[in-house]
Amino acid sequence: MQYCVETKVFFNVGASGRPRFEEEKLNETGKSAYLLSVEETEQIYKTDHLCGLTAEEATRRLTVYGKNKLAEGKKKSLIVRFAEQFKDFLIVVLIAAAIISGFLGEVSDTVLILMIVVLNAVIGVVQESKAESAMESLKQLTIPEAKVIRDGAQTVVRSEDLVPGDLVVLDAGDAVPADGRIVAEAALQVQESALTGESVPVEKAVTGDFDDKTPLGDRVDMVYMSSAVTYGRGRFVVTGAGMDTEIGKIAGMLQTSEKSVTPLTRSINQLGKTLAIAALAACIVIFAVGWLRGGNPIEMFLTAVSLAVAAIPEGLPAVVTVVLAMGTTRLAAKHAIIRKLPAVETLGCASVICTDKTGTLTQNRMTIKKVYANEGIIDAEKIKEDGFIPSEKFVVRIGELCNDASIIEENERVLEIGDPTEVAMVAYADDLGFDKALNMHEIPRIGEIPFDSDRKLMTTIHAYGDTFMSFTKGAPDVLLARCTQYLKGYDVLPLDDGARKKIMAANAEMADNAYRVLGYAFRQYPEQPAAEVGTVEANLIFAGLTGMIDPPREEVKPSIDECRRAGIQTVMITGDHKNTAVAIARDLDIYREDSRALSGVELDALSDAELDEVIEKTSVYARVSPEHKVRIVNAWQRRGDVVAMTGDGVNDAPALKKADIGCAMGITGTDVSKEAADMILTDDNFATIVSAVREGRGIYNNIKKAVHFLLSCNIAEILILFVATIIGWAQPLLPVHILWINLVTDSLPALALGVEKNDDDIMDYEPRSRNESIFAGGLGGRIVFQGIVLSLISLAVFWYGTHRYNLLAGRTMVFAVLGLSQLTHVLNVRSESKTAFHNLFTNRYLWGALCISAFVQLIVIFVPGLHLFFRVRMLAPMQWLIVALAALAPLVVVEVTKWLGRHFKND
Repeated sequence: MQYCVETKVFFNVGASGRPRFEEEKLNETGKSAYLLSVEETEQIYKTDHLCGLTAEEATRRLTVYGKNKLAEGKKKSLIVRFAEQFKDFLIVVLIAAAIISGFLGEVSDTVLILMIVVLNAVIGVVQESKAESAMESLKQLTIPEAKVIRDGAQTVVRSEDLVPGDLVVLDAGDAVPADGRIVAEAALQVQESALTGESVPVEKAVTGDFDDKTPLGDRVDMVYMSSAVTYGRGRFVVTGAGMDTEIGKIAGMLQTSEKSVTPLTRSINQLGKTLAIAALAACIVIFAVGWLRGGNPIEMFLTAVSLAVAAIPEGLPAVVTVVLAMGTTRLAAKHAIIRKLPAVETLGCASVICTDKTGTLTQNRMTIKKVYANEGIIDAEKIKEDGFIPSEKFVVRIGELCNDASIIEENERVLEIGDPTEVAMVAYADDLGFDKALNMHEIPRIGEIPFDSDRKLMTTIHAYGDTFMSFTKGAPDVLLARCTQYLKGYDVLPLDDGARKKIMAANAEMADNAYRVLGYAFRQYPEQPAAEVGTVEANLIFAGLTGMIDPPREEVKPSIDECRRAGIQTVMITGDHKNTAVAIARDLDIYREDSRALSGVELDALSDAELDEVIEKTSVYARVSPEHKVRIVNAWQRRGDVVAMTGDGVNDAPALKKADIGCAMGITGTDVSKEAADMILTDDNFATIVSAVREGRGIYNNIKKAVHFLLSCNIAEILILFVATIIGWAQPLLPVHILWINLVTDSLPALALGVEKNDDDIMDYEPRSRNESIFAGGLGGRIVFQGIVLSLISLAVFWYGTHRYNLLAGRTMVFAVLGLSQLTHVLNVRSESKTAFHNLFTNRYLWGALCISAFVQLIVIFVPGLHLFFRVRMLAPMQWLIVALAALAPLVVVEVTKWLGRHFKND
């Protein structure tokens, strides 16, 4: 009969009148819970490891510590979030343009601009709302009910009512409802991959060899909220609840971490500021010069306003949004779902991909790769071939029968039930043609001794014809100590020192290569033996070893090679052991001769400055915590790199959010990781990231083409008005002309540029810098030069038309020339160096846009009813010939400059 000691409670009232307890800070020693003995845990948390707390005490502690649930961050109201979308500088400029257009009477233009602005704001609010649901997903990881010992009796309570000091009971299949120190266990194994990244369940124990630097995954005397019990049973004292759990720490990091500004957003913001300043300066100059020359102030103001409208590419946000949206559609067909539009382009300029190992680079499925039998290590695949004698396959049969796992088909789905290492053996046996169900029928199990973390062995007893057999598997060193003979070929030989050394050497060789090694043995009896350790786990016959590992995905290595060719560094960050991580990284060519590998403990010992010095050479991080992952991302970002982070576990969520772009796994990924990410890979395939990188680079290139086209055309419009005003000419273009050209001839061609085919060599150059201007690489110079070309041609036509005919004819001709020359100029911007005639007809959307825009532009001149509204006239054949030649002139000029550029580059 258990004797339960009631815990003492010291109650008083603080200055605020709020009840508090002396044990409000239970663990005041500063000692981490995993370093405490069971006795210290009882004393510090004022509980009893047999009887737990009293119900009264638990109620009192609940008042002090609060509910065992994750805190909600302060949420912004819908109105506030909507208003914040208008803080962007370019958005302010666009609103100003809308007001100006309304002042000029162009209601349709005003409505269009405002629709674009409001649409962008709505999209921003929706994206922000989705991001906040990451916290909601974390809350789903808390368990609704828990089995707890109170007043010496087991009861079931809501998990949110657990308090520090509670004694919780765990059984196989249970989810862990809080963090705690294990005080009793029987073969307890817990799957912690979502938290630590380790691919196999952790064998738990009441005691262990720890120090204050032991990483989370090695603290075998602790259990953590959101992990799952896969085997055995146990009890633990709650040492952390709610936000004090490891999951709670991740929740806090998600609440406080801020998403960095994407390179595209930074470039567009810079562009908006540049345009606004240039437009304002030009407006002031034109207004002042015109007024000083005696012009009508109102007319000069309208001219200045027309120039401002010409300077601002109203359609640019729409073009960017549509181009990104089209990119997301293409990526969705390639198994990548984009949650935030700029993420596509951001991944395109990634210079570092920090990737999780388990489930991302590997298959997240333990697989047998090596078998030691008949005094030799054999590749597992080769045993499937003919010529191998039964001794090699007998190892597999032992592993299949001494096994509680199963693989079944249900509703056309394959379900793997049991411990991953046991599932691996059943799967391998199936591959060799063994039928577990048939074997269990022919050699039925009649007794067993379950796995125990102290013994590190499992034994089953089977009826075998008129005799009986025991099969044992477990840790090789422990198993070998129980063996007196070994199987070689068809013979059973004495296990002498030479044979033992060979077996242990094989064990060491496989372990050094990061394989998880299990040993197998058997024994035959004339009569049924008792299921006792001393009987069936002694005088065994050693059969062999198996080495298993979570293998890399086949398609990952070529993808990593392509990333390296594209100037992108791949870094593995995992919660797994260092040797295992390095072995996988070396196999994938992530870890090379000059590479470094750091454990979480070694990382803690480095300052930020020291980490910055070694970050470039460190390609593997093992046994890391969520804080470590965020720190690694920060270190790369301090260098100016654009960082992509992949992952699937809860432990990856803070780094996914902190990175420039987070990529979550869609199949194995937790809801928390998906909600924190910018992109979800529906096939959990690292190769899909490479496709996204390629697509992202192409999208950015297409956006640059659209910017190139819009700005060179807008500069031409500015210069036409500016030069004409400075030299005292009549106004070549009226506000309605500029608005019409911007609305009709700019929009569709710019959108069509967004679906240009990616260049074949798009992955053959280094990623651009995070701080690189959108005008880098000579784009700014080309925009200005080509804008000057367009403006000079238009001014020449205006001068000729005005002097040869009249002002109305000159304005009509320049209106036609500027619109049509911009359309031919689209062909110039398709490539920076290649001729416009290269792959001329690969973009059918572009030709459709050109035809529609040209038709709409010309219809204004050809339809008499529109003449009065647009203040133009019908042109004579000779005038149309001049317009046609002038419209084609920019194409000729730019082609010549491209040819010269290629010529001098080759020289």
